[in-house]
Amino acid sequence: MSKTNYAAIDIGSNAVRLLIKSINPEADNPVFSKEQLIRVPLRLGEDSFSKGEISAEKGKKLHRLIKAYRQLMKIYEVKNYRACATSAVRDAANGSTLIKSISRKTGIRIEIINGEEEARLIYDNHIEEILDKQTNYIYVDVGGGSTEISLISEGKLKNSRSYNIGTVRLLEGTVKKSTTARLRRDLTKFAALYPKLRIIGSGGNINKLFRLADISIKNNVELPVEKLRKINETLKTFSTEERIPAFNLRPDRADVITHAADIFLKVATYTGATIILVPTIGLVDGIIDSLYAQDIKKEETNDEHLRKTPVS
Repeated sequence: MSKTNYAAIDIGSNAVRLLIKSINPEADNPVFSKEQLIRVPLRLGEDSFSKGEISAEKGKKLHRLIKAYRQLMKIYEVKNYRACATSAVRDAANGSTLIKSISRKTGIRIEIINGEEEARLIYDNHIEEILDKQTNYIYVDVGGGSTEISLISEGKLKNSRSYNIGTVRLLEGTVKKSTTARLRRDLTKFAALYPKLRIIGSGGNINKLFRLADISIKNNVELPVEKLRKINETLKTFSTEERIPAFNLRPDRADVITHAADIFLKVATYTGATIILVPTIGLVDGIIDSLYAQDIKKEETNDEHLRKTPVS
């Protein structure tokens, strides 16, 4: 039985990721296995949020990287892929022109997706299947340029919203007070309508913060908000340079990790949540799950068509 490979490219504000996963569609219970994950910290948001456009230098690097990702997808014989550009490219004055040029030169189709589509894709990794249907959840994905919020109740997606509040934006000092006020207003309203909310945390920073928390119980994905607060306070006593060796952080993580923690702590304060679930999933996982779901739907449609076609 042969496996099928899928790929996702996430052109984010802090890093550009390629995830390749395989699945055996003939298995009784098909599950994905990670074949390759590459993350390159181009930090496109550094240009986009402070200068309003992506520099020629970073544009060239992105072009080279997408070419390299294309070759890797060929090597892994990827059946289907989706490449999505998010907040930094959305906001850059030259973002659309740059992406069209890279798509033409590399042959890789790249979409610039809006915040709502980003939130939907993040939710598309079927997290609802492992949740308690009696509990209300806020799914929070913190990126470099934006934070996506999805409200889940009774196992169903009730609302998805996107806010231009991200770690690189905070680092650059470009988050608007009105955006923070809208986040607070919306989450306070959600908390009133859906009591006892629990947070599901997504993104590289919360994954690292969870590891720093050193939760001793195996397979536990719960990070108490108070523990996150203490970790954040400890991290802030170190300079960015000191955090790198002290906590085994990459340079592009060391300068934004406390900003990510601040965002999660704000969400916890506004919703009254005391626990953050950290299942280590993100946008690229959602993209691949969405691609697989589309293929399954096509196969079912074709099967239905064959059943209804009369034999001549």
